[in-house]
Amino acid sequence: MKNRNKKQTEKKRQKEIEVVTKMIKIYCKKKHKCNEVCDECQDLINYATLRTTRCPFMSNKTFCSNCRVHCYKNEYRVKIKEVMRFSGPWMLLYHPILAINHVVLEQLEKRRLRKEDEAKAQS
Repeated sequence: MKNRNKKQTEKKRQKEIEVVTKMIKIYCKKKHKCNEVCDECQDLINYATLRTTRCPFMSNKTFCSNCRVHCYKNEYRVKIKEVMRFSGPWMLLYHPILAINHVVLEQLEKRRLRKEDEAKAQS
């Protein structure tokens, strides 16, 4: 069972890295007019990958935006929010299944977190 959970967590980690990388690449292509990822965006991909790889909460959360602990440095947090706001709508065009899956999972996670908060408030 523990080995299975570890594999699921690793699969989730790789999926999150895949999604954020695709979003940054869309941002770079559209905003920076680059065919290849520029140095600034590659730095953001590397940072996001590092943070995701080291995340101790991966087995309990869906996406960084739903996490109660924000481990990104402020400058990177501002940049990744900008990238996500810009690239989110474009994901529907370029990667529709990933985009829809992301929205559904995010909403389910928010609902779960609200229920946790309500249960804590009642106790």
